[in-house]
Amino acid sequence: MKTSMVIFLISVSLVIVGVAYAQDYPTKPVRMIVPFAPGGAGASGNIGVEVAARAPADGYTILLGNIGTMAINPGLFPKFPIHPVRDFVAVTEVVDVPTSLAVHSSVPVKTVKEFIEYAKARPGKLNFGTAGPGSNGRFEMELFMRQTGIDLVHVPYKGGAGAAAIGLLSGEVQCGFQTLASIMAHVHSGKVRILGIAATKRVAALPDIPIMPELGYANMKSGSWQGVYAPVGTPRPIVDKLFSTFIKVLSDPEVIKRLNSNGAEVVTSKSPDEFAVFMKTENEKWGKLIKEVGVVME
Repeated sequence: MKTSMVIFLISVSLVIVGVAYAQDYPTKPVRMIVPFAPGGAGASGNIGVEVAARAPADGYTILLGNIGTMAINPGLFPKFPIHPVRDFVAVTEVVDVPTSLAVHSSVPVKTVKEFIEYAKARPGKLNFGTAGPGSNGRFEMELFMRQTGIDLVHVPYKGGAGAAAIGLLSGEVQCGFQTLASIMAHVHSGKVRILGIAATKRVAALPDIPIMPELGYANMKSGSWQGVYAPVGTPRPIVDKLFSTFIKVLSDPEVIKRLNSNGAEVVTSKSPDEFAVFMKTENEKWGKLIKEVGVVME
């Protein structure tokens, strides 16, 4: 997990424990399960999700889920006994780690339009790297290919987001949807070029880079988002307290600064109910694409 996220979680823990003796809840430490690997989704994360779902619904076990574990995996693993929409209560989105359409410096394009033209002239000749066959980077590119009519070759890396980023930096693959956190340090060195960012607003660290919705791709606006969940059945007063606690922490300028420095954007929900609607929409969006691509994992 990125340093900024560790600091964020520690901050949340301190706030929760700090009110332990002033309120009925909590009266003991709250455990947060983080089921995905450092730097990205990595492995499927299903084990951690199941542990969290089967925990007592008392507010003392919560889950930090992301786009992979909570929106993509339900479509990839149809036999998995846990379904996020059914088995969890959504608390709030906390951050979005935007993904970006990035190319190796050897690819002679500077805009998304130029890249599409370049790729169309070379069908099946360009490779895109991802953190694995079921990663959000893979499905973001699948969505992009369907919208633009380009034909790229998928190269899944076993080492997760870090390995995929190395593949792009080395020129082993020519492009990919990479999280800003994994390639930000290499943008200024000139090794990679970012053409567009999948986000709802321009990123503070890269204000001159357009977001995909600006370029006409309205549904390419969610990167590797992360959010907090509690087991279904958790009392609403506890969910509301968790919500208010996270909103308080994520309003801290120092927390925002640390997250921004590593390419993460603070994105919180207006309410648990709003996050629940977002979750349903994301499940439907990626589930439909997964069926079209025809990927099923055991």
